[in-house]
Amino acid sequence: MTPPQLWPVLVEDYLALRRARGFAVEQLGWFLRDFARYTERTEPDGPLTVELAVRWALSSGRGDPARAERRLWAVRQFARHRAAFDPATEVPPPGLLSRAPGRKPPHVYNDAEISALLRECSRLRPRGGLRPLTYVTFFSLLAATGLRLSEARHLERRDVDLTPGMLTIRMSKFRKSRLVPLHPTSVEALTRYAARRDAFRNAPRSEFFFHTEQAPALNRSSVEGTFRRMRHRLGWTAQGRARRPRIHDLRHTFAVRRLLRWYEEGVDLERKILALATYLGHAQVSYTYWYLSAVPELMAVSAQRFEHFAQRARESAP
Repeated sequence: MTPPQLWPVLVEDYLALRRARGFAVEQLGWFLRDFARYTERTEPDGPLTVELAVRWALSSGRGDPARAERRLWAVRQFARHRAAFDPATEVPPPGLLSRAPGRKPPHVYNDAEISALLRECSRLRPRGGLRPLTYVTFFSLLAATGLRLSEARHLERRDVDLTPGMLTIRMSKFRKSRLVPLHPTSVEALTRYAARRDAFRNAPRSEFFFHTEQAPALNRSSVEGTFRRMRHRLGWTAQGRARRPRIHDLRHTFAVRRLLRWYEEGVDLERKILALATYLGHAQVSYTYWYLSAVPELMAVSAQRFEHFAQRARESAP
């Protein structure tokens, strides 16, 4: 039996252990703290059981099976730890909620699609105003750097140092900060934007790098709404694609293209993928390795590498 007042303590001790070993615990912590509160309300005196874990995983009320599976995954990690101390602990087996669909493969933009998106940005109203200029530069930066939407929106003037060509991303996802070096062409484009932006006398003064005539910063809902309207005008659907294009797929496109180029150049992907994970701000390098199994072009790369490895093993066998 686990006294109810111990559930939050046990969860925090487990998270501290994970954190000390270098693992990211933000999302895991959200789930497990909610699980501890749920357990205190419903099963305060009982052990951690499969039935309890599944009931909590399905209790979010969102009707999203993929989310339920992620919630159950979090409890599974905690249960494995608790089982070493409490033999009554039951560890939910993998695949218990396997009806949940897997993560869909990303849409990888081609050059024509990116060009079409930027053309639509340039046609936004007011014609010749700051808004179309801002959106052209904003989406160009996402495509050129793989920044998250929130990271680009929150860039302040002080974060964009165009002399060395460096962006400072402050307290992004997982509450981490990092430096993002820019290609010279990106520095040139951002320099032109900054000069033209500051020439608009009617635009509000803002500490943010990207803004429009009407808003001192880019609001997430406004950016997503603008993108949806442009996507509709361009006729982009899921037909003939891995999925309907999204803003976040610009980040995926950057990562996939970088990995493919490195492969074509014959570099050591094992070393380079660590650098890419840092550049993208991934909490774990496994998030970067996901591309190797999610994108057909990179799956072919992985297969070729494995075949090469297998061939060398056969040749060296006695």
